[in-house]
Amino acid sequence: MHLHVDHGAEESGAGDALARRAIRISFAVALLVLVGKVAAAWITGSKALLSDALESTIHIAATGIAVFSVWYASQPPDRGHPYGHERIVFFSAGMEGGLISIAALSIVALGVRDIIVGPEVQNLGLGLLLTGAMGLVNLVLGLYLLRSGRRSGSLAVEANGQHTLTDVWTSGAVLVGVAVVWVTGLVILDPLVAIGAGLHILATGGKLLRRSFAGLMGTADPGDAARLREALQSACADGTVEDFHALRLRTEGTTRWAEVHLLMPGTLSLTEAHERATAVEERMQSALPGAEVRVTSHIEPLAHALAHPEGHRPAGDLSLPVEGDPETP
Repeated sequence: MHLHVDHGAEESGAGDALARRAIRISFAVALLVLVGKVAAAWITGSKALLSDALESTIHIAATGIAVFSVWYASQPPDRGHPYGHERIVFFSAGMEGGLISIAALSIVALGVRDIIVGPEVQNLGLGLLLTGAMGLVNLVLGLYLLRSGRRSGSLAVEANGQHTLTDVWTSGAVLVGVAVVWVTGLVILDPLVAIGAGLHILATGGKLLRRSFAGLMGTADPGDAARLREALQSACADGTVEDFHALRLRTEGTTRWAEVHLLMPGTLSLTEAHERATAVEERMQSALPGAEVRVTSHIEPLAHALAHPEGHRPAGDLSLPVEGDPETP
């Protein structure tokens, strides 16, 4: 068994620092936005604007969870967690998705209640001005968080950015709806806008929950698997190895954990087999730029393959693409 650790540790450290800075900025700005939206809802009595403020309240709680998860994920491996702590980012994304969904259901409930008892609104002009200003602030923040999350490889930061942009689109829809109420005087539109915003937010929460579940279950990314297969196939084509199988892969934050069996002539010395395995592992690392790739390779002689005429392919083997897998980039 040969373990190769890539040289992407410096990139990973820089990514962690970027993620921590981004999430701190997110928390500070989210507090400012919350104050503005609560003020707008209180001044107007609008349930649509209240739904927008409630979504921001949940955003504050979700950002607090993200702050902790980004810090915890950056902690180095230890005896209790030899594979590191990055998987917590999936838990963070799941918590954020759950909180978003709770907020969405609450918004829908408030809208339904207002339809039943009758809505009352006032001072809509000032409320619209405050909400619009907070929406612009959130737009800048959300774009920054998405960019930082992708550059750092942090799902927690990216999820927070998605949540922030959801807040922007929600605010935009609410602004349009409340503006129509202000212009036409049809106050019944206010709770209807709130319900529409709630349903939109619920869809976003569901997406985050699905991504969180996939990460916690160690789902292999089909695109990453295709790139690793291409690297291994090139090693076969130039004779570095004779064949490979038992390729497996899982993603944890910015780290990719890969395992593969490499077939080589049984006449090779241990030193030469090791050198060839290292060369293959370096190709696999290069196939996924920007990620920290940790490869465990198992070297087998060609005669071992002859002992398995039916094919030595354990469950979960990604060596061969199946229908639905993406083409190798």
